Amino acid sequence: MARIPLPEPDEMTDAQRAVHASVVTGKRGKMIGPLRAVIHSPELARRWSAFGEFLRYDTCLPPRLSELAIIVVGRRYTSQVEWWAHSAAAAKAGLAAAIIEAIRRGEAPVFADPDEADVYEFARQLVQAGQVEDAVYAAVVARFGARGAVELAGVVGYYTMVSMTLNVHAVPLPDGVDEPIAPLPQSDGLITPLPPARRI
Repeated sequence: MARIPLPEPDEMTDAQRAVHASVVTGKRGKMIGPLRAVIHSPELARRWSAFGEFLRYDTCLPPRLSELAIIVVGRRYTSQVEWWAHSAAAAKAGLAAAIIEAIRRGEAPVFADPDEADVYEFARQLVQAGQVEDAVYAAVVARFGARGAVELAGVVGYYTMVSMTLNVHAVPLPDGVDEPIAPLPQSDGLITPLPPARRI
């Protein structure tokens, strides 16, 4: 159960309804996740929506790699709604089921694709240490340029904010959806340590 009201459109103020309308007619097509809580601050919700829409749909990174970074963040913070939405999006974008499952279980994913391995390591290190090793950073720049490194860091930072918002306000999963992830034995509360990538 959410900690704050999650208003339906007929319960919203005019300012809230305007944001809701822009979200549901945009690339998202519906209002789910953190915006359901953030709508209490319509101006924040408006800016949040535009920022998030860019980081999800319009970076230079292929969707498979953006979604990989997002599920790393979702698993790190045991964010149910984030994992539920983005593990499905990652699979749809072509990320292997074995990789998604390894991350869900807090195990080391095995990568044949070096792009995937580098993005995983960049996201993993950034959410765990607040920094990325020089070699990993250089690998991302070599593959995707300075723009790619900047946008990947933006994706990780934005979805960290998403995870924290979902968790702190207890935004629920859709009705009938069971929690897809659980705190793991090695976790510190909801914070899950993630192992380094394995490469083949």
